[in-house]
Amino acid sequence: MTGEMNQVGSIEAAQGPVVDVRCDYLPPIGQALDVVNGAGRYVLVVFQHLEPTLIRAIALHSVSGLFRGMPVFDRGDALNVPVDPSCLGRMLNVFGDPLDGGQPLPSGVFRNILSAPPLLSDTLPASQILETGIKVIDLLCPFVRGGKTGLFGGAGVGKTVLMMEFMHAVSVTMQGVSVYAGVGERMREGHELWHEMADAGVLPKALLVYGQMDESPGVRFHVGYTALAYAEYLRDTLDTEVLFLMDNIFRFVQAGSEISGLLGRMPATVGYQPTLLTEVASLEERIVSTKSGSITSVQAVYVPADDMSDPAVATILGHLDSVVILSRQQAAKGIYPAIDPLRSSSRIMDHHILGDRHYQVARAVREHLSRYRELEDIIAMLGIEELSQEDRRIVERARRLQRYLTQPFTTVADHTGMPGVRVPLAQTIADCEAFMDGKYDQLSEADCYMKGAMPA
Repeated sequence: MTGEMNQVGSIEAAQGPVVDVRCDYLPPIGQALDVVNGAGRYVLVVFQHLEPTLIRAIALHSVSGLFRGMPVFDRGDALNVPVDPSCLGRMLNVFGDPLDGGQPLPSGVFRNILSAPPLLSDTLPASQILETGIKVIDLLCPFVRGGKTGLFGGAGVGKTVLMMEFMHAVSVTMQGVSVYAGVGERMREGHELWHEMADAGVLPKALLVYGQMDESPGVRFHVGYTALAYAEYLRDTLDTEVLFLMDNIFRFVQAGSEISGLLGRMPATVGYQPTLLTEVASLEERIVSTKSGSITSVQAVYVPADDMSDPAVATILGHLDSVVILSRQQAAKGIYPAIDPLRSSSRIMDHHILGDRHYQVARAVREHLSRYRELEDIIAMLGIEELSQEDRRIVERARRLQRYLTQPFTTVADHTGMPGVRVPLAQTIADCEAFMDGKYDQLSEADCYMKGAMPA
C-alpha cells in the first residue's frame, strides 16, 4: 500500500463478510478499501456496484468491530503485496504479512495480486518433460515443464502426499524455486509442511502462502492470486524456473461460490456460481512461461463424491496439460501412489516429444494393464486357470508391472518405515521393457512391490 488514502464514503450495512458502503464516487470492481478503527485495519474488496452511490464489498477480515457510519478509505488500487527476494524461506498470508513469526518483508516494491496475464506474444509454449523420479508419472502421464498438472481425487487418496513428494523431488533436482499456495488449508498441514521442508533443507528455496480454512471466503478466494503474484515476481526477477503448487484449487472454487451466494447471485449448474468459468480462467491463464522464466504448476483438485463430471472439476480439466487421477480402488489394493494409470493422461504423450522408445513402452504397459482390467471379473468368477495361456501371461506380467509402479515416498518415510526412492526415467523404461520381455517372470509379485529400480 502506497500513497495517502482518500475517504470514499462510509459503511451503510454489514451482514457477515458482506459490507455495503455509501460512496461519494464509485471505486472500480476489484479495488481494495480500508476501514480503520482503534482495534486495527479492515480490508474490503469491491465486488458490486448497486447504485450510483452504493457499492457492495467483501471483507477480508472478521467484521466484528465494524458499525454503520464508519469512514471507508480508498487505497487507489487493487490489493497489493510487498515483493522482495527475501520472501524465499518464508510463510506469508494473503496480504504478504508473515505467519512464521519473522520480520515483515521490506515494503519498497509492491505487486498487484490481480494483474493481467502476459501478452500472448510474450509467452512460450510448453513441450518438455519434467522428470519427477516417480515411476508411474514419468512413464504414463509425464508432467510438462512450464505446463499445468492436476492431481484429481476424493478425500484421503493421497493428493497432498503426492504433491509434497513432487515438491521435495523437484526442489532437490531442479535449480529453481517453489511457491506453495495453501487455499483453505488446515493450519496443521501448514505446520507439518513447514517443518518437513525445513528438515529436508528445501525451505530456503521455497515460499509458502496460506489462507486458512477458518478465514473469510474473501481470503480463501484471493490467496491463490497472492501466491501467483509471488510466483510471477520470482519468475520475472530471478529469471528462473518456478514450481507453483496449489492445494486445493477446489477450495478456491468453493470460496467463489460462497461469495457469489453472499452477493445474491442466482446459482448455476449443481449450485455453482454463474461466474465459475471466468474465475477459474482468471487464475489458470496467468500460469504461463515467458522469455524470462517458466512457471510449472501442480494443483490438487478435490473431486466431490469421486464424480469427474462435476462442473468445477470439468472446468479445471480444460486448462491442464497433464491429468493424474487418484483412485480409491487402487488405494484399497495397497497400490501407492494410488494413480489410475488408464484414466491419467498427458498432452505430451507423443512419440515426437517423448521419443519412440518411451512412447512404445508406455503404450505397451497401458495395453497390459487394460487387458488385466478387462479380465478381472472373469478371474474373480472362474479363476485365472480358465484363461488362455496368452492371457495368463499378460495378466501375470500386468500384476507385476502394477506392483513395480508402486514406490515408497520420502515425505512419509517416518510413517511407513521405508526410505523414499527416486528412479530415473531411463531406468523405469528399461525395467518395464524387461517385465514385458519376460525377464522377471520368475519373480514373485511381492518382490516387485514398493521397490525402486529392479536389480540388474
